[in-house]
Amino acid sequence: MTEQNQETLINRVAASPLKSYDLEELMNTLTQAAFDLSDCLYQGVIIREKEFREYIKNHDWHQYEGKWVKVFCSTDAIVPMWAYMLIGTKLNGIAGGYVFGNDADLERAMLSHLLSREAEKLKDAKVVVKGCSALSSPEYAFMEVSRHFGPVVASLMYGEPCSTVPIYKAPKKK
Repeated sequence: MTEQNQETLINRVAASPLKSYDLEELMNTLTQAAFDLSDCLYQGVIIREKEFREYIKNHDWHQYEGKWVKVFCSTDAIVPMWAYMLIGTKLNGIAGGYVFGNDADLERAMLSHLLSREAEKLKDAKVVVKGCSALSSPEYAFMEVSRHFGPVVASLMYGEPCSTVPIYKAPKKK
């Protein structure tokens, strides 16, 4: 084939106005940490206020700087509600965010935070969210995408940019 007969290949996906999101890549932008209340227990079963306050006072809270923290208790212990409040006050302003719960609870909080932040950038955009995901609760993740992106985008699609499933298209503005 001569040069004159060759056609120039154009990557239409790259040239399109589509904004593509991979939820796993998005989640990888945040770091995680854990705070186990079992380290604070008296005889492994209960929190005693004086000792707990001392532990909280001397704990290195800066290790959580910018991280998303999962707070939990790995033992079956008696933990008063005010203990969680004390931990929260220490994490405020240091951690990127925090939740009480397990890995899935933390993942959900992180995802909701990220999607909310991304939605601010997507007014009237055409968005495709990649379908494959190793998130612990993909059903939750994709419902959150609809909740956060749906009200602001021009269109929302699922799949790969070269092969999408239309999910939502905003009504034409008058």
